[in-house]
Amino acid sequence: MSSQIYLVSNAVTASRQHPWFLPLCCGLGVLLGGSMFFQQELEQRSSGRMAKLEQLRLLPRGEVLKPTLLGYHHLGADIIWLRAIQVLGDKVVREQDYQWLYHALDVVTTLDPQYLYVYDVGGTVLAELAGRYDLSNQILEKGLMPNPQSWRLPFLLGFNHFFHLGQPRQAADYMARAAGARGMLHEGPPPPYIPRLASRLYAQGKSPEVAIEFLGAMLAQTTEPVLRNQLQRRIRRVGLERDLQIIERAVQQYEETMQRKPVTLNDLVSSGVLKMIPEEPYGGSYVFDPKTCEVSSSTHNERMRAYRASDSMARKGDVE
Repeated sequence: MSSQIYLVSNAVTASRQHPWFLPLCCGLGVLLGGSMFFQQELEQRSSGRMAKLEQLRLLPRGEVLKPTLLGYHHLGADIIWLRAIQVLGDKVVREQDYQWLYHALDVVTTLDPQYLYVYDVGGTVLAELAGRYDLSNQILEKGLMPNPQSWRLPFLLGFNHFFHLGQPRQAADYMARAAGARGMLHEGPPPPYIPRLASRLYAQGKSPEVAIEFLGAMLAQTTEPVLRNQLQRRIRRVGLERDLQIIERAVQQYEETMQRKPVTLNDLVSSGVLKMIPEEPYGGSYVFDPKTCEVSSSTHNERMRAYRASDSMARKGDVE
């Protein structure tokens, strides 16, 4: 508390030499004063981590806070964003804590609607670390209107709809929007693969090949180690489903060409239907049942329903 008082005291002194400084202090005083008001109670009943979360929860709505900052709302947004980053930096963040994080993100982006980095990071964390795809989509959607030329925001919305919500058609719409954007100042223009990915989502929304291309695009833009590890694991899992579908198509082609069922997977190679049996990405093997002609993996019993080849988006719509 003493450090906060010292900061305000120095700011007031400095205002004598810099006329613009006093309004700035007033804005900061609103933020710091609220923190000081609750700090004593928080220290008595909460750990440092809980105090940070409580401060996020007690933030007034951005529409209420903005007029009190006397034009220094961008600075207020920076201060609150720094507090949110401190919460994210804690080793343990409970699932229910992310609701308060979303509230802080909402306040920050109301104070500064063009704070593109907050939408980007906040939307990614809420989806990939918290599993709160609803909150992620809300904050990303909020950023579309004040940032109409951003390609990152619709790209992330497309990612959420494709992978987390199983809605490839909606994902294609967002990807098309990303392809048509010029890009904001700190983004640059959209990468050349964005228009191609949009086209493939419309034509082959459920294919694992499209999924792998989408994941690869996301991986290329991600530097955070935990998120990169998640994406790499997902690429490997979708690669397994892609291989199973390749083998299934080869089995069907073998039956049509040879007028009989294959006995082993090697029959597919010896007949020239398949160049080689794909390598199972988890170190196992692909198993073929000659009675049912079913193909499976020795490491995974369940298939990824979202990428079954029989459910082309062009014919049946969204993932069931």
